[in-house]
Amino acid sequence: MSDIGSEPGSPAPDREPGPAAESNAISEDGRAEPERLPAEAGRLHAPAGDETRRRHLSWRTPVSLVLIVLGCILAPVAVIGSWASLEVSSTDRYVATVEPLIHDPAIQNYLTARITDEITSRLNVTGIVNSASAELTSKGLTRVGSLLSQFSSQIASSVNSFVYSTVHSAVSSPQFATIWVTVNRVTHQQLVKVLSGQGSTSVSIKNGQITLDLGPFITAAKTDLIAKGFKLASQIPPVHPTVVLFQANDLGKAQTLYRVIKAGRIVLIVLALVFLAAGVWAARRRRRALIGAGLGLAASMLVLGIGLTIGRGIYLSSIPSTFPRDAAAAAYDALVHFLRVTLRVVLVVGLVVAVGAFFTGPSRAAVQTRSWLRSGPDWIRHYGERRGVSTGPAGRWTYLHRRGLRIGAVALFALIFVFWGQPTVLVVVVLVILLLVVLGLIELIGRPPAQPETAHKA
Repeated sequence: MSDIGSEPGSPAPDREPGPAAESNAISEDGRAEPERLPAEAGRLHAPAGDETRRRHLSWRTPVSLVLIVLGCILAPVAVIGSWASLEVSSTDRYVATVEPLIHDPAIQNYLTARITDEITSRLNVTGIVNSASAELTSKGLTRVGSLLSQFSSQIASSVNSFVYSTVHSAVSSPQFATIWVTVNRVTHQQLVKVLSGQGSTSVSIKNGQITLDLGPFITAAKTDLIAKGFKLASQIPPVHPTVVLFQANDLGKAQTLYRVIKAGRIVLIVLALVFLAAGVWAARRRRRALIGAGLGLAASMLVLGIGLTIGRGIYLSSIPSTFPRDAAAAAYDALVHFLRVTLRVVLVVGLVVAVGAFFTGPSRAAVQTRSWLRSGPDWIRHYGERRGVSTGPAGRWTYLHRRGLRIGAVALFALIFVFWGQPTVLVVVVLVILLLVVLGLIELIGRPPAQPETAHKA
Protein backbone atom coordinates (compact mmCIF):
# COMPACT_ATOMS: atom_id res chain seq x y z
CA MET A 1 0.00 0.00 0.00
CA SER A 2 2.96 2.25 0.55
CA ASP A 3 3.66 2.12 -3.19
CA ILE A 4 0.26 3.54 -4.03
CA GLY A 5 0.68 6.53 -1.79
CA SER A 6 4.22 7.33 -2.83
CA GLU A 7 5.07 10.74 -4.12
CA PRO A 8 5.35 11.34 -7.85
CA GLY A 9 9.07 11.90 -7.60
CA SER A 10 9.80 8.90 -5.33
CA PRO A 11 11.88 6.09 -6.86
CA ALA A 12 10.13 3.04 -8.19
CA PRO A 13 10.52 -0.22 -6.28
CA ASP A 14 13.18 -2.66 -7.45
CA ARG A 15 10.70 -5.47 -8.05
CA GLU A 16 7.81 -5.49 -10.46
CA PRO A 17 4.33 -5.34 -8.94
CA GLY A 18 2.79 -8.76 -8.60
CA PRO A 19 -0.83 -9.89 -8.47
CA ALA A 20 -1.25 -8.42 -5.01
CA ALA A 21 -0.29 -4.99 -6.21
CA GLU A 22 -2.62 -5.36 -9.13
CA SER A 23 -5.48 -6.10 -6.75
CA ASN A 24 -4.88 -2.80 -4.99
CA ALA A 25 -5.28 -0.78 -8.22
CA ILE A 26 -7.49 2.28 -7.58
CA SER A 27 -9.57 3.98 -10.22
CA GLU A 28 -9.56 7.69 -10.79
CA ASP A 29 -12.62 8.14 -8.52
CA GLY A 30 -10.93 6.14 -5.69
CA ARG A 31 -12.94 2.92 -6.10
CA ALA A 32 -11.41 -0.54 -6.69
CA GLU A 33 -11.94 -2.20 -10.05
CA PRO A 34 -12.14 -5.95 -9.29
CA GLU A 35 -13.85 -6.61 -12.64
CA ARG A 36 -10.66 -5.62 -14.43
CA LEU A 37 -8.49 -8.12 -12.59
CA PRO A 38 -9.38 -11.28 -14.57
CA ALA A 39 -8.70 -9.55 -17.88
CA GLU A 40 -5.43 -8.10 -16.62
CA ALA A 41 -4.38 -11.44 -15.17
CA GLY A 42 -5.20 -13.15 -18.44
CA ARG A 43 -3.19 -10.58 -20.35
CA LEU A 44 -0.20 -10.93 -18.02
CA HIS A 45 -0.17 -14.71 -18.02
CA ALA A 46 -1.09 -15.28 -21.70
CA PRO A 47 1.67 -17.01 -23.65
CA ALA A 48 3.79 -14.58 -25.62
CA GLY A 49 3.59 -16.93 -28.63
CA ASP A 50 -0.14 -16.24 -29.08
CA GLU A 51 0.45 -12.60 -29.98
CA THR A 52 3.37 -13.56 -32.22
CA ARG A 53 1.23 -16.19 -33.93
CA ARG A 54 -1.53 -13.63 -34.54
CA ARG A 55 1.00 -11.30 -36.09
CA HIS A 56 2.33 -14.06 -38.35
CA LEU A 57 -1.21 -14.89 -39.48
CA SER A 58 -1.69 -11.36 -40.79
CA TRP A 59 -3.14 -10.94 -44.28
CA ARG A 60 -0.01 -9.17 -45.42
CA THR A 61 2.16 -12.26 -45.68
CA PRO A 62 -0.04 -14.38 -47.99
CA VAL A 63 -1.04 -11.39 -50.11
CA SER A 64 2.59 -10.34 -50.50
CA LEU A 65 3.60 -13.88 -51.39
CA VAL A 66 0.87 -14.22 -54.02
CA LEU A 67 1.71 -10.87 -55.62
CA ILE A 68 5.44 -11.61 -55.79
CA VAL A 69 4.81 -15.06 -57.25
CA LEU A 70 2.48 -13.57 -59.87
CA GLY A 71 5.11 -10.98 -60.75
CA CYS A 72 7.81 -13.66 -61.09
CA ILE A 73 5.51 -15.76 -63.30
CA LEU A 74 4.60 -12.79 -65.47
CA ALA A 75 8.22 -11.60 -65.82
CA PRO A 76 9.27 -14.30 -68.35
CA VAL A 77 6.07 -13.67 -70.31
CA ALA A 78 6.88 -9.95 -70.39
CA VAL A 79 10.44 -10.66 -71.55
CA ILE A 80 9.21 -12.94 -74.34
CA GLY A 81 6.52 -10.45 -75.35
CA SER A 82 9.00 -7.59 -75.48
CA TRP A 83 11.44 -9.66 -77.53
CA ALA A 84 8.73 -10.81 -79.96
CA SER A 85 7.41 -7.28 -80.36
CA LEU A 86 10.83 -5.89 -81.21
CA GLU A 87 11.68 -8.75 -83.57
CA VAL A 88 8.40 -8.40 -85.45
CA SER A 89 7.92 -4.63 -85.46
CA SER A 90 11.49 -3.28 -85.40
CA THR A 91 13.39 -3.70 -88.67
CA ASP A 92 16.65 -2.62 -87.03
CA ARG A 93 16.33 -5.32 -84.36
CA TYR A 94 15.44 -7.93 -86.97
CA VAL A 95 18.44 -7.00 -89.14
CA ALA A 96 20.70 -7.10 -86.08
CA THR A 97 19.36 -10.60 -85.40
CA VAL A 98 19.87 -12.08 -88.87
CA GLU A 99 23.03 -10.19 -89.89
CA PRO A 100 25.42 -12.59 -88.07
CA LEU A 101 23.90 -15.56 -89.92
CA ILE A 102 25.66 -14.72 -93.17
CA HIS A 103 28.99 -15.14 -91.36
CA ASP A 104 28.07 -18.56 -89.96
CA PRO A 105 29.74 -21.43 -91.91
CA ALA A 106 26.64 -23.61 -91.71
CA ILE A 107 24.44 -20.91 -93.24
CA GLN A 108 27.07 -20.13 -95.87
CA ASN A 109 27.22 -23.80 -96.89
CA TYR A 110 23.42 -24.00 -97.08
CA LEU A 111 23.12 -20.87 -99.23
CA THR A 112 26.00 -22.03 -101.44
CA ALA A 113 24.35 -25.39 -102.08
CA ARG A 114 20.97 -23.79 -102.73
CA ILE A 115 22.32 -21.17 -105.16
CA THR A 116 24.57 -23.70 -106.91
CA ASP A 117 21.61 -26.03 -107.51
CA GLU A 118 19.57 -23.14 -108.91
CA ILE A 119 22.39 -22.16 -111.31
CA THR A 120 23.51 -25.60 -112.49
CA SER A 121 19.96 -26.78 -113.02
CA ARG A 122 19.53 -23.99 -115.57
CA LEU A 123 22.91 -24.42 -117.25
CA ASN A 124 22.36 -28.07 -118.29
CA VAL A 125 26.09 -28.69 -118.68
CA THR A 126 25.57 -32.33 -119.69
CA GLY A 127 23.25 -31.31 -122.50
CA ILE A 128 25.71 -28.67 -123.72
CA VAL A 129 28.56 -31.21 -123.74
CA ASN A 130 26.47 -33.76 -125.64
CA SER A 131 25.49 -31.13 -128.20
CA ALA A 132 29.10 -30.18 -128.68
CA SER A 133 30.05 -33.83 -129.06
CA ALA A 134 27.38 -34.39 -131.71
CA GLU A 135 28.49 -31.30 -133.60
CA LEU A 136 32.12 -32.41 -133.60
CA THR A 137 31.13 -35.86 -134.78
CA SER A 138 29.06 -34.37 -137.60
CA LYS A 139 32.12 -32.42 -138.76
CA GLY A 140 34.26 -35.53 -138.96
CA LEU A 141 35.95 -35.20 -135.59
CA THR A 142 34.55 -38.52 -134.46
CA ARG A 143 37.29 -39.36 -131.99
CA VAL A 144 37.15 -35.97 -130.30
CA GLY A 145 33.37 -36.07 -130.21
CA SER A 146 33.44 -39.57 -128.74
CA LEU A 147 35.91 -38.57 -126.04
CA LEU A 148 33.84 -35.51 -125.22
CA SER A 149 30.70 -37.59 -124.95
CA GLN A 150 32.50 -40.19 -122.84
CA PHE A 151 33.67 -37.61 -120.28
CA SER A 152 30.50 -35.53 -120.24
CA SER A 153 29.60 -36.54 -116.69
CA GLN A 154 33.10 -35.71 -115.41
CA ILE A 155 32.97 -32.36 -117.20
CA ALA A 156 29.58 -31.59 -115.69
CA SER A 157 30.89 -32.54 -112.25
CA SER A 158 33.93 -30.30 -112.70
CA VAL A 159 31.73 -27.42 -113.81
CA ASN A 160 29.46 -27.94 -110.79
CA SER A 161 32.49 -27.96 -108.50
CA PHE A 162 33.75 -24.73 -110.08
CA VAL A 163 30.34 -23.12 -109.70
CA TYR A 164 30.10 -24.30 -106.08
CA SER A 165 33.53 -22.95 -105.13
CA THR A 166 32.86 -19.65 -106.92
CA VAL A 167 29.46 -19.25 -105.28
CA HIS A 168 30.91 -20.13 -101.88
CA SER A 169 33.58 -17.49 -102.34
CA ALA A 170 30.86 -14.99 -103.25
CA VAL A 171 28.66 -15.96 -100.31
CA SER A 172 31.53 -15.45 -97.84
CA SER A 173 32.53 -12.09 -99.30
CA PRO A 174 31.74 -8.69 -97.73
CA GLN A 175 29.74 -7.72 -100.82
CA PHE A 176 27.38 -10.64 -100.33
CA ALA A 177 27.03 -9.74 -96.64
CA THR A 178 25.92 -6.26 -97.70
CA ILE A 179 23.36 -7.76 -100.09
CA TRP A 180 22.18 -10.06 -97.28
CA VAL A 181 21.56 -7.13 -94.95
CA THR A 182 19.85 -5.08 -97.66
CA VAL A 183 17.55 -7.90 -98.77
CA ASN A 184 16.59 -8.77 -95.20
CA ARG A 185 15.91 -5.13 -94.35
CA VAL A 186 13.62 -4.68 -97.36
CA THR A 187 12.01 -8.05 -96.72
CA HIS A 188 11.23 -7.25 -93.09
CA GLN A 189 9.77 -3.88 -93.99
CA GLN A 190 7.51 -5.53 -96.53
CA LEU A 191 6.62 -8.31 -94.10
CA VAL A 192 5.53 -5.73 -91.53
CA LYS A 193 3.27 -4.25 -94.20
CA VAL A 194 1.78 -7.69 -94.82
CA LEU A 195 1.18 -8.26 -91.10
CA SER A 196 -0.30 -4.79 -90.67
CA GLY A 197 -2.60 -5.33 -93.66
CA GLN A 198 -0.93 -2.77 -95.95
CA GLY A 199 0.20 -5.26 -98.62
CA SER A 200 3.72 -5.90 -99.96
CA THR A 201 5.78 -6.11 -103.12
CA SER A 202 8.82 -8.31 -102.47
CA VAL A 203 7.00 -10.59 -100.02
CA SER A 204 4.25 -12.20 -102.08
CA ILE A 205 1.47 -14.72 -101.61
CA LYS A 206 1.62 -17.65 -104.03
CA ASN A 207 -0.26 -20.95 -103.92
CA GLY A 208 -1.41 -20.37 -100.37
CA GLN A 209 2.07 -19.49 -99.12
CA ILE A 210 3.90 -16.27 -98.30
CA THR A 211 7.23 -16.50 -100.16
CA LEU A 212 10.44 -14.51 -100.35
CA ASP A 213 12.26 -13.84 -103.63
CA LEU A 214 15.92 -14.92 -103.58
CA GLY A 215 16.69 -13.45 -107.00
CA PRO A 216 19.21 -10.84 -105.77
CA PHE A 217 21.46 -13.59 -104.37
CA ILE A 218 21.41 -15.51 -107.66
CA THR A 219 22.22 -12.34 -109.59
CA ALA A 220 25.20 -11.61 -107.33
CA ALA A 221 26.55 -15.13 -107.78
CA LYS A 222 26.02 -14.95 -111.55
CA THR A 223 27.96 -11.69 -111.77
CA ASP A 224 30.83 -13.20 -109.81
CA LEU A 225 30.94 -16.25 -112.11
CA ILE A 226 31.15 -14.08 -115.24
CA ALA A 227 33.88 -11.95 -113.66
CA LYS A 228 35.95 -15.10 -113.11
CA GLY A 229 35.77 -16.06 -116.79
CA PHE A 230 32.81 -18.47 -116.68
CA LYS A 231 31.08 -16.94 -119.68
CA LEU A 232 28.50 -19.73 -119.73
CA ALA A 233 26.87 -18.08 -116.71
CA SER A 234 25.78 -15.23 -118.96
CA GLN A 235 23.26 -17.63 -120.49
CA ILE A 236 21.46 -18.01 -117.17
CA PRO A 237 18.07 -16.32 -117.48
CA PRO A 238 16.70 -14.16 -114.64
CA VAL A 239 16.24 -16.58 -111.76
CA HIS A 240 13.73 -15.99 -108.94
CA PRO A 241 13.71 -18.93 -106.53
CA THR A 242 11.58 -18.49 -103.44
CA VAL A 243 11.62 -19.56 -99.83
CA VAL A 244 8.41 -20.08 -97.86
CA LEU A 245 7.98 -17.86 -94.81
CA PHE A 246 4.59 -19.16 -93.60
CA GLN A 247 1.23 -20.31 -94.89
CA ALA A 248 -1.04 -17.58 -96.23
CA ASN A 249 -4.14 -19.27 -94.84
CA ASP A 250 -2.83 -18.31 -91.38
CA LEU A 251 -2.28 -14.71 -92.45
CA GLY A 252 -5.33 -13.44 -90.56
CA LYS A 253 -4.17 -15.09 -87.33
CA ALA A 254 -0.66 -13.74 -87.86
CA GLN A 255 -1.98 -10.22 -88.34
CA THR A 256 -4.09 -10.48 -85.17
CA LEU A 257 -1.14 -11.86 -83.19
CA TYR A 258 1.07 -9.06 -84.53
CA ARG A 259 -1.34 -6.39 -83.27
CA VAL A 260 -1.71 -8.09 -79.87
CA ILE A 261 2.05 -8.45 -79.37
CA LYS A 262 2.74 -4.89 -80.44
CA ALA A 263 0.06 -3.47 -78.14
CA GLY A 264 0.74 -5.72 -75.15
CA ARG A 265 4.50 -5.30 -74.89
CA ILE A 266 4.47 -2.37 -72.45
CA VAL A 267 1.42 -3.68 -70.61
CA LEU A 268 3.15 -6.96 -69.73
CA ILE A 269 6.24 -5.19 -68.42
CA VAL A 270 4.20 -2.75 -66.33
CA LEU A 271 2.04 -5.53 -64.89
CA ALA A 272 5.06 -7.58 -63.86
CA LEU A 273 6.67 -4.58 -62.14
CA VAL A 274 3.40 -3.58 -60.47
CA PHE A 275 2.88 -7.09 -59.04
CA LEU A 276 6.42 -7.22 -57.68
CA ALA A 277 6.26 -3.70 -56.21
CA ALA A 278 2.84 -4.33 -54.67
CA GLY A 279 4.07 -7.58 -53.16
CA VAL A 280 7.00 -5.82 -51.51
CA TRP A 281 4.78 -2.98 -50.30
CA ALA A 282 2.19 -5.33 -48.81
CA ALA A 283 4.76 -7.38 -46.87
CA ARG A 284 5.27 -6.88 -43.16
CA ARG A 285 9.02 -7.21 -43.62
CA ARG A 286 9.58 -5.33 -46.83
CA ARG A 287 13.32 -5.79 -46.93
CA ARG A 288 12.94 -9.55 -46.73
CA ALA A 289 10.19 -9.39 -49.36
CA LEU A 290 12.48 -7.36 -51.64
CA ILE A 291 15.18 -10.01 -51.29
CA GLY A 292 12.62 -12.70 -52.14
CA ALA A 293 11.36 -10.73 -55.15
CA GLY A 294 14.88 -10.28 -56.49
CA LEU A 295 15.74 -13.95 -56.07
CA GLY A 296 12.38 -15.00 -57.53
CA LEU A 297 12.92 -12.77 -60.56
CA ALA A 298 16.36 -14.28 -61.11
CA ALA A 299 14.95 -17.79 -60.72
CA SER A 300 12.20 -17.09 -63.28
CA MET A 301 14.82 -15.98 -65.81
CA LEU A 302 16.79 -19.16 -65.11
CA VAL A 303 13.67 -21.20 -65.84
CA LEU A 304 13.18 -19.25 -69.07
CA GLY A 305 16.76 -20.03 -70.09
CA ILE A 306 16.20 -23.73 -69.45
CA GLY A 307 12.99 -23.54 -71.48
CA LEU A 308 14.88 -22.03 -74.43
CA THR A 309 17.38 -24.87 -74.30
CA ILE A 310 14.60 -27.46 -74.26
CA GLY A 311 12.80 -25.61 -77.07
CA ARG A 312 15.98 -25.71 -79.14
CA GLY A 313 16.09 -29.48 -78.94
CA ILE A 314 12.41 -29.79 -79.83
CA TYR A 315 12.84 -27.44 -82.79
CA LEU A 316 15.88 -29.29 -84.17
CA SER A 317 14.14 -32.64 -83.88
CA SER A 318 11.13 -31.34 -85.86
CA ILE A 319 12.93 -29.86 -88.89
CA PRO A 320 12.81 -31.78 -92.21
CA SER A 321 15.76 -34.02 -93.01
CA THR A 322 16.40 -32.00 -96.19
CA PHE A 323 17.37 -28.94 -94.14
CA PRO A 324 20.87 -29.08 -92.57
CA ARG A 325 20.70 -29.46 -88.81
CA ASP A 326 23.68 -27.20 -88.14
CA ALA A 327 22.14 -24.42 -90.23
CA ALA A 328 18.85 -24.78 -88.35
CA ALA A 329 20.71 -24.61 -85.04
CA ALA A 330 22.52 -21.45 -86.15
CA ALA A 331 19.22 -19.87 -87.21
CA TYR A 332 17.56 -20.72 -83.88
CA ASP A 333 20.49 -19.38 -81.86
CA ALA A 334 20.49 -16.15 -83.86
CA LEU A 335 16.74 -15.74 -83.47
CA VAL A 336 16.77 -16.06 -79.67
CA HIS A 337 20.07 -14.22 -79.17
CA PHE A 338 18.53 -10.99 -77.92
CA LEU A 339 16.03 -12.95 -75.84
CA ARG A 340 18.91 -14.68 -74.06
CA VAL A 341 20.68 -11.34 -73.58
CA THR A 342 17.54 -9.82 -72.06
CA LEU A 343 16.90 -12.68 -69.65
CA ARG A 344 20.53 -12.58 -68.51
CA VAL A 345 20.25 -8.86 -67.85
CA VAL A 346 17.04 -9.31 -65.85
CA LEU A 347 18.63 -12.21 -63.94
CA VAL A 348 21.62 -10.07 -62.97
CA VAL A 349 19.33 -7.17 -61.99
CA GLY A 350 17.30 -9.50 -59.77
CA LEU A 351 20.46 -10.74 -58.05
CA VAL A 352 21.77 -7.19 -57.62
CA VAL A 353 18.50 -6.10 -56.01
CA ALA A 354 18.48 -9.10 -53.67
CA VAL A 355 22.13 -8.63 -52.65
CA GLY A 356 21.65 -4.87 -52.20
CA ALA A 357 18.56 -5.38 -50.03
CA PHE A 358 20.38 -7.96 -47.91
CA PHE A 359 23.52 -5.90 -47.28
CA THR A 360 21.52 -2.80 -46.35
CA GLY A 361 19.59 -4.78 -43.74
CA PRO A 362 20.09 -5.21 -39.99
CA SER A 363 21.59 -8.70 -40.08
CA ARG A 364 24.94 -9.28 -38.42
CA ALA A 365 26.66 -10.12 -41.70
CA ALA A 366 25.23 -7.00 -43.35
CA VAL A 367 26.25 -4.73 -40.47
CA GLN A 368 29.77 -6.15 -40.38
CA THR A 369 30.10 -5.81 -44.15
CA ARG A 370 28.96 -2.18 -44.11
CA SER A 371 31.33 -1.47 -41.23
CA TRP A 372 34.20 -3.03 -43.13
CA LEU A 373 33.37 -1.09 -46.30
CA ARG A 374 33.03 2.15 -44.35
CA SER A 375 36.34 1.68 -42.57
CA GLY A 376 38.26 2.13 -45.82
CA PRO A 377 36.98 5.63 -46.67
CA ASP A 378 37.27 6.61 -43.00
CA TRP A 379 40.93 5.58 -42.89
CA ILE A 380 41.70 7.43 -46.14
CA ARG A 381 39.91 10.57 -44.93
CA HIS A 382 41.69 10.55 -41.55
CA TYR A 383 45.01 9.88 -43.25
CA GLY A 384 44.53 12.93 -45.46
CA GLU A 385 43.39 15.13 -42.58
CA ARG A 386 46.51 14.24 -40.57
CA ARG A 387 48.52 15.60 -43.50
CA GLY A 388 46.47 18.74 -43.93
CA VAL A 389 44.14 17.53 -46.70
CA SER A 390 40.51 18.09 -45.79
CA THR A 391 37.24 18.33 -47.67
CA GLY A 392 36.20 21.28 -45.52
CA PRO A 393 32.66 22.67 -45.83
CA ALA A 394 31.94 20.46 -48.85
CA GLY A 395 32.69 17.42 -46.73
CA ARG A 396 30.42 18.58 -43.92
CA TRP A 397 27.63 19.32 -46.39
CA THR A 398 28.06 15.91 -48.00
CA TYR A 399 27.89 14.22 -44.59
CA LEU A 400 24.70 16.07 -43.63
CA HIS A 401 23.02 15.19 -46.95
CA ARG A 402 24.53 11.73 -47.40
CA ARG A 403 21.17 9.94 -47.36
CA GLY A 404 19.72 12.09 -50.12
CA LEU A 405 22.91 11.78 -52.14
CA ARG A 406 22.79 7.98 -51.90
CA ILE A 407 19.16 7.89 -53.00
CA GLY A 408 19.91 10.29 -55.85
CA ALA A 409 22.86 8.18 -57.03
CA VAL A 410 20.81 4.99 -57.03
CA ALA A 411 17.93 6.74 -58.86
CA LEU A 412 20.32 8.19 -61.45
CA PHE A 413 21.88 4.84 -62.28
CA ALA A 414 18.44 3.22 -62.36
CA LEU A 415 17.31 5.79 -64.94
CA ILE A 416 20.47 5.19 -67.00
CA PHE A 417 19.73 1.48 -67.01
CA VAL A 418 16.05 1.96 -67.92
CA PHE A 419 16.77 4.30 -70.82
CA TRP A 420 19.75 2.34 -72.13
CA GLY A 421 18.88 1.09 -75.61
CA GLN A 422 19.87 -2.58 -75.38
CA PRO A 423 21.62 -3.22 -72.05
CA THR A 424 23.79 -6.29 -71.75
CA VAL A 425 25.15 -8.13 -68.74
CA LEU A 426 28.40 -6.19 -69.15
CA VAL A 427 26.46 -2.91 -69.06
CA VAL A 428 24.74 -3.96 -65.83
CA VAL A 429 28.04 -4.97 -64.20
CA VAL A 430 29.71 -1.70 -65.24
CA LEU A 431 26.77 0.36 -63.94
CA VAL A 432 26.85 -1.48 -60.60
CA ILE A 433 30.61 -0.94 -60.27
CA LEU A 434 30.25 2.77 -61.08
CA LEU A 435 27.40 3.08 -58.57
CA LEU A 436 29.55 1.49 -55.86
CA VAL A 437 32.36 3.91 -56.72
CA VAL A 438 29.99 6.89 -56.42
CA LEU A 439 28.65 5.63 -53.08
CA GLY A 440 32.22 5.13 -51.90
CA LEU A 441 33.08 8.72 -52.87
CA ILE A 442 30.10 9.97 -50.88
CA GLU A 443 31.43 8.11 -47.83
CA LEU A 444 34.97 9.36 -48.48
CA ILE A 445 34.07 13.02 -48.98
CA GLY A 446 31.49 13.15 -46.18
CA ARG A 447 33.24 14.57 -43.09
CA PRO A 448 31.42 14.13 -39.77
CA PRO A 449 31.27 17.23 -37.57
CA ALA A 450 33.89 17.44 -34.86
CA GLN A 451 32.84 15.99 -31.50
CA PRO A 452 32.70 18.43 -28.55
CA GLU A 453 35.51 18.19 -26.02
CA THR A 454 33.05 17.42 -23.21
CA ALA A 455 31.88 14.39 -25.10
CA HIS A 456 35.45 13.09 -25.25
CA LYS A 457 35.99 13.71 -21.55
CA ALA A 458 32.75 11.95 -20.68
